[in-house]
Amino acid sequence: MNLNWNEIFVGDLDGNYVLEISLRTILMFIMVLVILRLSGKKGVRQLSLFEVAIIIALGSAAGDPMFNKDTPILPSLLVFAVIIIIYRIITYFASKSEKFEDVIEGEPLYVIEDGQFVLGVKDDHTFAKDEFFAEMRQESIEHVGQVKTAILETTGNISFFFYRDEEVHFGLPVLPKVYEKKITEIQKDDIYACTYCGYSAYLGKSVTNCERCHKNEWVKAIKTLRIT
Repeated sequence: MNLNWNEIFVGDLDGNYVLEISLRTILMFIMVLVILRLSGKKGVRQLSLFEVAIIIALGSAAGDPMFNKDTPILPSLLVFAVIIIIYRIITYFASKSEKFEDVIEGEPLYVIEDGQFVLGVKDDHTFAKDEFFAEMRQESIEHVGQVKTAILETTGNISFFFYRDEEVHFGLPVLPKVYEKKITEIQKDDIYACTYCGYSAYLGKSVTNCERCHKNEWVKAIKTLRIT
């Protein structure tokens, strides 16, 4: 099979079309920035799922006019106007009704309470524990026993509330080298943490399953204080 590389990479592209694409791209990029500024958001970390959908819609409306000479810019600007009007209407009603806001934005999710993972959070939601551990490490958290409460906000940010030093208890370690030393059978009496729910206790050889979540994967718990 002979491939026409010139047709694949260049096609009908010429100098005038290059200038037209550049101008179209600059104009549409500026318009996207203007619309985002009108939305009132400062950065990506502040975006909810609803607002991410708005961004995708804007990107879709802006894409074709950037490189397709048969697509005029004005219809895309009309799409932008409709999107921002819909956004303003929905945010207005969301500000008036908490139930409506919960439907659109979602609700904050408790991930940790009293130094343990909330049961069901892994089954009921697309909860990636590895990503959550990474977030914890970025907050200088060494183990779950340092955290009193952790809430996954609708924006994707995680709010952590910590125990005072004197209240810190044994918890599930989140450092990779320690966490990876998981066992399914206890060979020596010690303090262990369940890798599934974070339950920590002094356990003997006779213990097989976690009394809280009934799983049987353990790692030695630690009780270090958080260094800030």
